[in-house]
Amino acid sequence: MSSSEFSSRSGSPFTFSRTSSGTSCRSCRSSIDAAGPLGNKTRNSSCTSIDSGYEEIDFKTLSLFDNEGVPSDFTAETRNVVFVGAGYVGGPTAAVIAYFNPHITVTVVDKSEDRIAGWQSKHLPIHEPGLYDVVRVARDGWDGVHPWDSAEAQLKDSTPTRLPNLFFSTDCDTHIAAADIVFLAVNTPTKNAGVGAGAATDLSMFESAARSVAMVAKPGIIIVEKSTVPCRTADVIRDVFRSYRPGMPVEVLSNPEFLAEGTAIKDLMQPSRILIGAAQTPAAHVASERLASLYASWVPRSSILTVGLWSSELSKLVANAMLAQRISSMNTVSAICEKTGADVDDVAFAIGQDPRLGSRFLKAGLGFGGSCFKKDILSLSYLAESLDLPEVAAYWRSVVGINEWQCRRYVKLVIKKLNGSLRGKKIALLGYAFKKDTADTRESQAAEVVKHLWGEEPREIAIFDPQCRKEDIDAELRGFAQKSNLSERTAVNVYADAYSATSDAAAVLILTEWDQFSYPPKSEEAARASKPVPDMGGLRYEISESTTTIPGFGGQWGGEVALRSEPDCASDCNLCSDHETTANQHARENLDWERLADGMREPKWVFDSRGLVEPLALAQLGFRVDSLGKASARPW
Repeated sequence: MSSSEFSSRSGSPFTFSRTSSGTSCRSCRSSIDAAGPLGNKTRNSSCTSIDSGYEEIDFKTLSLFDNEGVPSDFTAETRNVVFVGAGYVGGPTAAVIAYFNPHITVTVVDKSEDRIAGWQSKHLPIHEPGLYDVVRVARDGWDGVHPWDSAEAQLKDSTPTRLPNLFFSTDCDTHIAAADIVFLAVNTPTKNAGVGAGAATDLSMFESAARSVAMVAKPGIIIVEKSTVPCRTADVIRDVFRSYRPGMPVEVLSNPEFLAEGTAIKDLMQPSRILIGAAQTPAAHVASERLASLYASWVPRSSILTVGLWSSELSKLVANAMLAQRISSMNTVSAICEKTGADVDDVAFAIGQDPRLGSRFLKAGLGFGGSCFKKDILSLSYLAESLDLPEVAAYWRSVVGINEWQCRRYVKLVIKKLNGSLRGKKIALLGYAFKKDTADTRESQAAEVVKHLWGEEPREIAIFDPQCRKEDIDAELRGFAQKSNLSERTAVNVYADAYSATSDAAAVLILTEWDQFSYPPKSEEAARASKPVPDMGGLRYEISESTTTIPGFGGQWGGEVALRSEPDCASDCNLCSDHETTANQHARENLDWERLADGMREPKWVFDSRGLVEPLALAQLGFRVDSLGKASARPW
């Protein structure tokens, strides 16, 4: 008797047994005969224990998978995994998969020498809490274990040294050629020219990556869509392989990421679900099981969901659109609150207690940013337009419209409170990243605020962000200054500390919700509680430069390990010198608002777009405060 196992949409495994007289379902004990569409075997139509979730067949039909007719290439053991794209998705995801699968070689390839060099150094190109610790273990490995007590001493000789299994390279072809599974994690931005400009997804880099893979991949390769892509993009990959490698066995899976920047490592280590989209074929089932096994090293099988290929692709777009919709909805409410005297935080708390709504993504503020929300909503809207659903397209576009309106409304409020003109005044901005705990400035609302302020020709726009690099902000500012032909009469400067940035400023604008900007300041305990501290499979979050404690890692042993040396930097490394400056240390400390007040120009306005300060408490220090979603506590 042979059996095959299929993970349903709920993630639960169901087993079907083949007997000499046919096949029976162990859930309903009904006989399953070859009678279904597409020539697939079906079970009793009254049995509802499994819903396949695939578009290609009726939902009451289940194809029985037993590897018969599946090319042997697809059933091979997974030894080499390659990520194409060393960005915000590819790098962290590869690091976590490597961390929990020390027996598998994981390589991240990218054509950018600078980006790869960053991943190979102690200065990672991405800031994410916990990321460095994970990379440190998987990339550098460790030597030896020193058990805590004599009871565990017998484990000393049997505990293996962990060899590095996470690598970064620009030699794309060599690593792709050896890969068993390739994740495509390249950028898929919005088109800026041609048909669909401003809405459609630009798949040029994605298609180029697929073409590069097709040229060198071995038969039986499993291609995983990790990038966010429009529905039915898997057909693009199949067409590429048919063109360049006709007849070669290949399977395409969808495996969208559901990460939030700033909590990416926590999201990867404690995912709400892992979504895998696959076609309804035996080979696709085997491929999806191989992909699922990578995640099963740390994710419960019940959280690994299998759905149809097109459903998986669409789910990512819809998830981001729904989250952004909640933010825009609360921002419209914030405007009502300012007119009526209600407090938007009170409203959010009240409705968040409703279990049908929940409390997530109800924080009013400047609006959403980042590389995903706007892009994915526009892609969904464009998809609706292409399907002749103009009302649906208009609905989703309105979510982006409200986001843009909220930013304009905020700047108009600043100008009005400063007597209708910014000329001759210094305006200080606290925060530039699109959210806290990241250095990512893509689609940041802070950048939009700078553009609007710049047009008012203030004397200076001063920017401070505790994580963004000055060089990165300067480059971005130069870019849109040239595009928009902005006034040269306004100086836009990036400062290394908040006090220099706000000195002699007429107003402070809080644009990013960094904890250190709060007033009253958060206690150390509260600040730690707000940080994403993932359960790293037994690895303690605080890793020293040379050793770390591994209590019961993998449930087999415990003790101290000596991490191997991290890569050395050149003696003149700018990043090393930046990291060691006093200003950088100040960047991580709570802001001293009293000191800040001493250096500002009267009447010392604070415009809080993120709900970080208590207006009356700050007013006692001599500030005038205006917060989005709250009526002014005093007639300033």
